[in-house]
Amino acid sequence: MTDHDTEDQLEDIPLDALPLDAWHRARGARMVPFAGYEMPIQYEGIVAEHNWTRESAGLFDVSHMGQLLLSGPDLDAAVEAVLPIDLSTLKLGQQRYSLLLDEEGGVLDDLMVSRWPEALYLVVNGATKWDDMGTLREALPDDITLNYLDDRALLALQGPKAADALARHVSGEYPLSALTFMKFGQFKLAGHDVTIARAGYTGEDGFEISLPADAAAEVADLLCAEPEVKPIGLGARDSLRLEAGLPLYGHDMNPEVSPIEAGLVFGINKRRRTEGGFPGAERIIREINEGTARKWVGLKIEGRLPAREGAEVFSGADKIGIVTSGGFSPTLGAPIAMAYVASSHAAIGTQLEVEVRGKRLAATVSPTPFVPHRYYRGS
Repeated sequence: MTDHDTEDQLEDIPLDALPLDAWHRARGARMVPFAGYEMPIQYEGIVAEHNWTRESAGLFDVSHMGQLLLSGPDLDAAVEAVLPIDLSTLKLGQQRYSLLLDEEGGVLDDLMVSRWPEALYLVVNGATKWDDMGTLREALPDDITLNYLDDRALLALQGPKAADALARHVSGEYPLSALTFMKFGQFKLAGHDVTIARAGYTGEDGFEISLPADAAAEVADLLCAEPEVKPIGLGARDSLRLEAGLPLYGHDMNPEVSPIEAGLVFGINKRRRTEGGFPGAERIIREINEGTARKWVGLKIEGRLPAREGAEVFSGADKIGIVTSGGFSPTLGAPIAMAYVASSHAAIGTQLEVEVRGKRLAATVSPTPFVPHRYYRGS
């Protein structure tokens, strides 16, 4: 988390309450403003919660995210005119990462797209969901219906023991174990109809559970009664995603950044990289072919002092980049960061320096993820 997130963001705007607001407070959560909501940053401590998720299973409330359902005639063609996704290869029960871009190829948001029967289900970032809905409504044909599922909550159960804990409580046409990474299905959980996707934002195996908002407390109680599961706050969510090398919108991505600079070429599906036909396609295709002046890289930093967002990156006397996300890695026991640097200094192993509190700290361009992903792709 950054100071901007926890203190300044939306401070003058009335904050909404999550469906689990009272649930979080009853468990001693420290609540902070984030994305227009009061959200739990921690319960017993960020490092303890981080380590618990790596070793067992953590339950995250991500109900601030926007859950959208698109339907209507010629839906795939309409959505492909807005997103750089190849929907011809997205089958029922699959989901895929994609991007909402402006006409100049800047990133307006990153999102998940899932194929539902006769519909597409999108999950967008909480801080941008209203702007995203406006952009989509303006860009899509009038006969495409966009429903904001504001009666749904979203919970993420993450960690190596998440599957065991969740499997005790779900039933469906097939077992939970049939889901592999980036697949989803319809299940019953505590008697409620839920959609469960095998995905998440921690780098660990895990699930995202879309469920009726009025069932969220019952389900959260049920899952947290399992010995493997504890509630986890935003602080550990951020340190986990940093170790996993996952970008955060508003920090590592924004409208001034192209997805190619950000290393997100996988979000532009193969057919679309040549055919184009989406906002910003001219710039995107040019950058794929010709490269970019800067690249998003991982940095391992010597010592114990973390480099935060905004710290400047140097090669000798030359400023060649800026940190976009950074912190201390509980798993590695060392500070790590992600930054945009000049492409000429982006090779793995390049020696650089980061300025923190007036001091230059030695840093090395590192592969990401910093901690290996453990997504479940099948036995």
